Amino acid sequence: MADKGKMDQTKGKAKEAAGKVTGSERMKAEGKTEQAKGKAKENMADVEERAREAAENLRDKRK
Repeated sequence: MADKGKMDQTKGKAKEAAGKVTGSERMKAEGKTEQAKGKAKENMADVEERAREAAENLRDKRK
């Protein structure tokens, strides 16, 4: 999922740059939104990974 987040961020940066070149405020805004969406996906994947690790650590301590 983190890879998907990075892909969204990259697409968003490209869309924002295209919006700047063409003068399209809408495209720039869409690009920024896509970047934020990608960052959120990336952060969510990190949280899920930390939760998984914490659960594994707790299981290991119970043994």
